[in-house]
Amino acid sequence: MSVLVGADNGLYPSGNSLVVEGTGETVIIDPSVSVVARGGAHLPIDAVINSHGHEDHVAGNGLFDTARVHIHHDDLRAAQHLDGLMEIYGFEGQARDDFAKVCLEEFSYAPRPDAEGFGDGHRWDLGGVSIEAVHLPGHTFGHSGFRIDDGVFFLSDIDLTGFGPYYGDAWSSLEQFEASLRQVRDEEADFYVTFHHKGVIEGRETFITMVDDFAAVIDRRHDEMLGFLVEPRTLDELADHRFVYRPHVEGPHIASVERRTASLHLERMTQRGEASEVAPGRFQRS
Repeated sequence: MSVLVGADNGLYPSGNSLVVEGTGETVIIDPSVSVVARGGAHLPIDAVINSHGHEDHVAGNGLFDTARVHIHHDDLRAAQHLDGLMEIYGFEGQARDDFAKVCLEEFSYAPRPDAEGFGDGHRWDLGGVSIEAVHLPGHTFGHSGFRIDDGVFFLSDIDLTGFGPYYGDAWSSLEQFEASLRQVRDEEADFYVTFHHKGVIEGRETFITMVDDFAAVIDRRHDEMLGFLVEPRTLDELADHRFVYRPHVEGPHIASVERRTASLHLERMTQRGEASEVAPGRFQRS
């Protein structure tokens, strides 16, 4: 197995792709924009496996045009056509058009109508080495990790960064992400690989510390939003305040992500009785 480290150690928009070579087949998992820029993995690739449908993980699907493409069936349409990809984000109007252009021009998005869906537990036998899919939804419907022989687990976008879990799209779920974090915490491996930033993490003890810190960001965001609701606020005010991205970060997706994230936490607050709607469209901490 080889880790193809992306530009700036896999910093978005790049990422860290994996090449797994068996005696029968060779696959690449999540071909990044860096793989595209370098013209491929310099190996004969028989199949591409996408961990999920986000633009940075499917960037090289068109590069390997003779290889099979596999993606969890819940994200399948994102690999098959551009409209399916746009469904993930839930953008509307100009924001959708702008991001579609980004996906085409900056991420070399190429529709793969021939892409095949897989489910949890699917195995690829490459000859002497196998890969097993582990469904870890929350980031997207079909987000998956992979168990690879010889003690390797690919975490994909459970990337263990200080930024924390990303669940700001139409296909995201806060509850599912938390469940996936509890599930992946039990994975026994010698090496854990993230698509962004961290790359290869050696040892379970280190991994446990990092995944717990990563999960703690969810509670921190929640508490910060509750603090903001000491006065009555609207969902728009929560989104504008920015609890995910720093104020200087720009992009067509920012407003939508902030609003979606805030709405999920606001729903949790009202369910728990931590906040209530004190006037039409205005919420305050209880």
